[in-house]
Amino acid sequence: MAINQQLILRPKQTLDAPAKVSESQPKPLSEEMVDELLEGRGFRGWLRAVRVARVLGLFSLYLFLDTYDVRADFNKRLVTRFREMARERGRRARFNAWIKAGVFSAVDRFIRILRFAIFRGAEGSARKQARLEKQAAWLRESLIDLGPTFIKIGQALGTRADLLPLEYVKQLATLQDNVPAFSTAEAFARIEAELGRPLHELYPEIDSEPIAAASLGQVYRARLRTGEEVAVKVQRPELESIISFDVAILFRLVKLTNRFFPRANENADWEGMLREFHTTIFEEMDYVKEGRNADRFRYNFRTWRAVRVPKIFWSHTSTRVLTLEFIRGTKVVDIAGLKANRISPVKVNRLLIRTYLKQLLEDGFFHADPHPGNLLVMDSGHLAFFDFGMVGRINPKLQTQMIDAFFHVVSRDVHGLGQDIINLNFLKPGVDPETVRPVVEGLFKHYLNLKLGEVNFKELTYDLAEVMYEYPFRLPSNFTYIMRALMTLEGIGVVTDPEFSFFETAKPFAKEFMLRREGRIFRQLIFDKLTGRENGDSRIAWSRVWKLTKMAAQLYLEKR
Repeated sequence: MAINQQLILRPKQTLDAPAKVSESQPKPLSEEMVDELLEGRGFRGWLRAVRVARVLGLFSLYLFLDTYDVRADFNKRLVTRFREMARERGRRARFNAWIKAGVFSAVDRFIRILRFAIFRGAEGSARKQARLEKQAAWLRESLIDLGPTFIKIGQALGTRADLLPLEYVKQLATLQDNVPAFSTAEAFARIEAELGRPLHELYPEIDSEPIAAASLGQVYRARLRTGEEVAVKVQRPELESIISFDVAILFRLVKLTNRFFPRANENADWEGMLREFHTTIFEEMDYVKEGRNADRFRYNFRTWRAVRVPKIFWSHTSTRVLTLEFIRGTKVVDIAGLKANRISPVKVNRLLIRTYLKQLLEDGFFHADPHPGNLLVMDSGHLAFFDFGMVGRINPKLQTQMIDAFFHVVSRDVHGLGQDIINLNFLKPGVDPETVRPVVEGLFKHYLNLKLGEVNFKELTYDLAEVMYEYPFRLPSNFTYIMRALMTLEGIGVVTDPEFSFFETAKPFAKEFMLRREGRIFRQLIFDKLTGRENGDSRIAWSRVWKLTKMAAQLYLEKR
């Protein structure tokens, strides 16, 4: 279970004053850093690289074979189109088309035989399902065996039901709650070394076994001399060295893959994502920084009575040991537990969605790992957030672009949404956006007007897959954690409310945040014009003001 990580308050610090967040950042991932990390590792380094490559390679192969029908259908359409075009270009073109069709047929036959051999059954058969379950269990055990870096990656993958078979998602989801612990003697020794005092002086009462073990640390229930019940989070030994080495290996593997299989990087910026992962995981290993993140989060929600961030005890906290208020509660996905406490799961879900819209559209600072282990509903009904090691930040420009996209969703502006995809860098660098705009607009036009229950997700998957394979789209690295958080929230929403629609649930709350934000910007613009402080670019977009006015009026009428 990912553990409760709470607000860091220094002795004289108040709830209304945010702690200053450290501006120090981990050293950026570079070729020179990777060379330095891998230097002198010798046979041990090569052996580790082979183990990592084997696990990731087999996982990629299994995933490729499981989703091969989508790619095969697209390739078949491509071959047919190529042959039709060749008919008008003469005998040589027809011969080349015939050769390509033959190669495709041979490769397709080989892949299908390989898939049948590996899955030991046809698509949809019980034998294939059994093999998928076995492969998923193998992947989970392999990631645990590879250690903290890959457990962390597995936890992220466990929220991606849009990418992985259900059997994989179920197995990887257990990594949130069920990670092997390390020695308690080693953990207690680290506490004493970090805090500089004997354990019995620090905690007169502390459990002999951890109550939870996560990818980067584990947690013990304890009590301070002053009587407060606390959770003590202790970092795993040699963690920085292990993760640095693993990231260096992954960097080399990504570089090799990009060199020999350049198409593997077409629809996702793997190198950018790895850099993002490197920065985030090293921030997560600094428990002081995590506490400051919690402090900032609490300050942002200081007027929200329904949201709790537990207190951190600075006198018992260091970069590798975190002591925090012990909070009990029910997981947000424990429907029976919530109902037993007379708490509505639907209302909890709506509160959760609202908090994330505030984080994304208003604060520009968000909890990037909202899985059920990091969210508890207290018996009082408060929603408690934990684990602020992984947070995301959104700069004002990206925030404005996201708000624009929401504007276009609300108004069903298909052309505007097509432009948003371009503005948000979902196209590869150097691509002419006009070549893909009709495709984007066509997809949005078809699916945007459907209710959630009317969407054929199998059909949508095939349509999007064809677009992704044929056109130059990619997921920008700065959207990695935004997408992860949103996908996790959607998963929680579906569990807590069978009729859940993220967009329909979010719409009224998002409108409120948008109106407040845009209203502040508009008021500042008017003030600057009246006082003569405006710069050359500060023009009032009256069409935008009119849209905001209509939205405000509609929101007012809906609330009456």
